[in-house]
Amino acid sequence: MQQLGVWQAIMIVLAIESSCDETSAAVIQDAENPRQRIVSNVINSQIETHKRYGGVIPEYAARRHMDYIDVVINEALRSANNLTIDDVDVIAATAGPGLIGGLLVGTVTAKTIALMKSKPFMAINHLEGHLLTVRLCCEVEFPYLVLLASGGHFVFAEALGVGDYRVLGETLDDAAGEAFDKVAKMLGLEYPGGPSIEKYAKKGDKNRFKYTMPMQRRDGCDASFSGIKTATKLHIEYISDINEQDRYDIAASFQNAVVNFIAKQTERAYAMTKTSPKNIVLSGGVAANLALREVLAIFATKIGANLFVPPVSLCSDNAAMIGWCAIERIRAGHGFSGLDFKTKPKWGLDEL
Repeated sequence: MQQLGVWQAIMIVLAIESSCDETSAAVIQDAENPRQRIVSNVINSQIETHKRYGGVIPEYAARRHMDYIDVVINEALRSANNLTIDDVDVIAATAGPGLIGGLLVGTVTAKTIALMKSKPFMAINHLEGHLLTVRLCCEVEFPYLVLLASGGHFVFAEALGVGDYRVLGETLDDAAGEAFDKVAKMLGLEYPGGPSIEKYAKKGDKNRFKYTMPMQRRDGCDASFSGIKTATKLHIEYISDINEQDRYDIAASFQNAVVNFIAKQTERAYAMTKTSPKNIVLSGGVAANLALREVLAIFATKIGANLFVPPVSLCSDNAAMIGWCAIERIRAGHGFSGLDFKTKPKWGLDEL
């Protein structure tokens, strides 16, 4: 094993993430101290490529992954005290869910390295990576209720152990982050929509435009954001000559509607848990939204639970969470993947 810092690593993982529009590679070690686990975490963002379209174009994303996959791997190794592939114990890559083109770039690269260097390969579920990220940076014990809210996913799950998740609810249409992107495009704001909407909402009146909370006549904690998105479109169309203050108010009202809806469904999800966990986790790119953090913190305090949110740098897609997920699964005895493992554009937590 390679000596890294003052702690002798038990295991070193080279991880690759390429499921959407971030090309990322990381070196993660199985250190006792959370601060020593991330040795390097390199991310090449495609935001500027997709900004002009207001969303991710899968074909362009796949090409960018092909252009930069070698770059981020080499930089991740260089940043990790100039390690080489020979110093790495395991090669891990996101194998799903996600965009098939990007997934193939990452998994084929990882399998090729594993084959050429006789290293074990691990196919990692992107959703599980997000669910376990909090344990990479914080001492959070199972069980816990986790909300994964990102541009492509929205899931409530009760995490009982590594590989053991009860899916309580999920979106029936758009993911929360996707709804933010689409409304931002309606308002003529920059992609990605989440930060743009949040910035505009700070200057707006969140009570100016009214929304009906969806899914309240239906049991469970599933989500739907299409109604809120459509209502926002109607609010915009109702204003004949929209000005900047109108945009501020619409952004604030939309964000308030989404946040309040998520908070309500989180209460429902918690009521559906079997363990009544004392920890609640918010993960995924939408976890960066401060308004959402605030309402979930209030709910956690109300029920005597702790709210954990990973650092913003680990909320969006990154290879560090993939490498840590590999370590967690190895620790739990789940074993390695064969090189014949097929990428899965659709791969639910209930299949793990």
